[in-house]
Formats: sequence, C-alpha cells, structure tokens
Amino acid sequence: MSIDKESDEKNIEVPEAEPKKGRGGLFGRLFGRQKSEVQAAPESVKETKVAEEVEEVEESKEFKEVEGRPLETEPLVIEEPEVEQPVESTEVFLPVTEVGPLSQEPEDVVSETPAAIAADAPDHPENEAVAEPETEKKERRGLFSRLKQGLAKTRKQFVGTLDNLFYGDKEIDEEFLEELEEILLTSDLGVKTSYRLFSQIEEKVSHQELENPAHLRDFLQKEIGTILSGAESSWEIDKKPYVIMTIGVNGVGKTTTIGKLASIFTKQKKKVVLGAADTFRAAAVEQLTVWAERAKVPIIKQNMGADPAAVAFDTVQSAIKREADVVIIDTAGRLHTKVNLMDELKKIQRVMGKALPGAPHEVLLVLDANTGQNAITQAQMFNEAIGVTGLVMTKLDGTAKGGVIVGVCDELKIPVRYIGIGESIEDLRTFDSRDFVNALFDKV
Repeated sequence: MSIDKESDEKNIEVPEAEPKKGRGGLFGRLFGRQKSEVQAAPESVKETKVAEEVEEVEESKEFKEVEGRPLETEPLVIEEPEVEQPVESTEVFLPVTEVGPLSQEPEDVVSETPAAIAADAPDHPENEAVAEPETEKKERRGLFSRLKQGLAKTRKQFVGTLDNLFYGDKEIDEEFLEELEEILLTSDLGVKTSYRLFSQIEEKVSHQELENPAHLRDFLQKEIGTILSGAESSWEIDKKPYVIMTIGVNGVGKTTTIGKLASIFTKQKKKVVLGAADTFRAAAVEQLTVWAERAKVPIIKQNMGADPAAVAFDTVQSAIKREADVVIIDTAGRLHTKVNLMDELKKIQRVMGKALPGAPHEVLLVLDANTGQNAITQAQMFNEAIGVTGLVMTKLDGTAKGGVIVGVCDELKIPVRYIGIGESIEDLRTFDSRDFVNALFDKV
C-alpha cells in the first residue's frame, strides 16, 4: 500500500486496557491485576541531474527510493520572510538539492551585533538595575494564574474528586482506600503509575505514617511533584545548526507547535529555518508557511506529494549555508500502529544525518492531552521506533485528562520541553514542574 494512502487512514487509538479484577477485596484486586516541515537569485539556474548534485547521498539506496518509487525531483521553493526594505521579490525554483545565493535575512534576525545581543541579556551589567522585583513578581503571578486557569478542568476532575473524598472527619479504612484507588485509576495518571502511588499509600497507612486524609493529600502532591521534577530539564541548544525533528500522530498540533517554537527562538535572537516535510496532509505546507511569515523566518518547501526525506535533506543543507542556529522539520502525522509509516520516519531521520552528521539533535514528540492514557502508548511506540529525546504536551487547557503527563513522565523518563495551555504563543510555555503541581493542586 502506498504512503499517500496510508497517511490518509484515520488515527485509530489503541484501546485502553482496563485492569482485570482478581479475587475479592482491595488487596486481591490490587495485586491480582496485570501491571502493563530565495530571495531573488540570478535570473535562472541551469537544472542539473539530482544524481550529480548528491553523490554522497547516492550511497544510500533508501534515500533514492521511498517504498519502491524514485526520489522526487520537483523544483524546490525557498520562501523568505518579507523585509521592510524595498527589494525585488521573485520566487526561484531550483533542483531539490541546490540552494542559490543567500538572500537578505529578516532585520530582526541579523541586524543585531553580538554586542547588542549581549546587551539585551538579562544578566548584562547595564541591565542589572532595570529589572524591578515587584514587576517580576506580578508577571510571575500572571503566568501562574494562566497556568492555573489552563489546568482548571484537570484540577476539577482529579484534585476536586480527591477533596470530595477527603472532606470531613474520615478515617482511612478499607472502604476509603477502595474509593481512592478508583479515583487514581480514572484520573488518567496511567495504570502503572496509579498502582505504584496506591501501593505506597497502602504501605504508609499500614505503618500508621498516614493517619488522616489531609496528610494523604500532601503525600500525593509531593509524590506527583517528584515524578514531574524528573522530567524537568534545561534545553541546551549546543549545536549550530541545531536540528529538531518533530513527530506525532495526526491532529496533536505539531505544525502549530513548530510555528510557536520558531517565534520563541526568534525572540531569543536565533536564526531559524523551517522545513515543510509534511507533504502528505492537505494544506500542511500552507499552514506552516503562514507560521513562517508570522515568525519572519525562511521556509523550505515543495509541492504536496514530494519526497519528505528530500525536503528534510535540503532544509538542513540550506540552514548550514545560511549559518542558521535552529532548524525545525515538520513531518507528516503518523499512526503509531502502522509499521511502514514509522519506517518512513526512520528514513527521514537517517537522511538528515547524511546532510549533517549527528542530526537530528532533538526528536521532539508532540502529544495531545485530550487522548488521555493513549498518549502513554503513543510515546512508548514512538520512543521504541525513533528514539524520542523531548516531549511537548499540548491542549492541556481543553481537557480533564491532563493527569496523563504524570504517567508519561513516570514511565518514559523523557524531558518535557514545553506544555500548551492555550492558543496564543504565550500559552506555549517552558515546563516547570513546581508551578505545574502547585497549579494542579490549587496552591501557590
């Protein structure tokens, strides 16, 4: 079956396994269950054969063919962001592996000198007295308030249900623990994580270390904070160009996330190049082009149906010639249960390594919180096939299943780079485990 047809298939979620009940009673039920994507160039450029331009790539048979068909040789379109200075604007169509003269870069990317960039840094001596502590506190409170609002549905579903259980003068008896067990299992923390937390609670209750519901609530908050803190890691952009390959199933928000990341990196004075390697989904290239215009960064693209590996290869080569800091490659949505589609991602990954040894430096998996515990399955399968190095959890503001981030962090131990709590660029924010837990449990 062709790749084009396969990518149109609906994303079939893997059904969530419901734990079986073993023998009667809490302990029996507990332990009886099974744990589980130029500017004006000289008038025209003579087209040359692709084989003459990429001799090194010819060594790899898989780069020249995708599922038995030859590498696409459609003309490459390198689209530059508009600049305020009056310049002639023409499109240049080049062979897939050829990049013409570099055009004038956006003013907001190249107009800054190293000294000017350093002067903008928060820790620059001239700026030390500018920052006002009170202003910073208000800004932080504002960000926390947005995070708290974004997690409102998850907090109501998870913490709100817990508080209803803990309300009043109750003893931690067998009936209480059974209700707690059910809340944990239905909170989308993941079956393994829920049982591990419940086992710890059960042990502490038996040793009389948890004597009342208030202590139990504090214990859960602390344990969840510990799990999430293990997924909090600084993202070092230590290569140039630093190549990011984004992956994920259809509809999780990969293209939107790429556009927001491009804006974030541009504000950090980094030169960014986007690659539209999602050549299968209708309007995917156009959608990424809109984001490239917003962020004022160049985008490398071809027509729909072109070889995505060729687009990825050329994007990396173009970024090298432009001396870009960051390259972000968009890829088509993949059903994590389809082997041949996952193999295509492996091919794109190998081809980028041929354009730049060591690339991609980051394999960024985008997950949709709305999928609940299925996000754990997606992360596991993508990690096994590709090797995920970072996560982005999107749409946390539109679901009550945000607790799944705890299960993903607990089972995969992969750094969470960003979380999405809204539609605006400001709503894609760096993951802070402490703020997340405090917002989730409604504490500052």
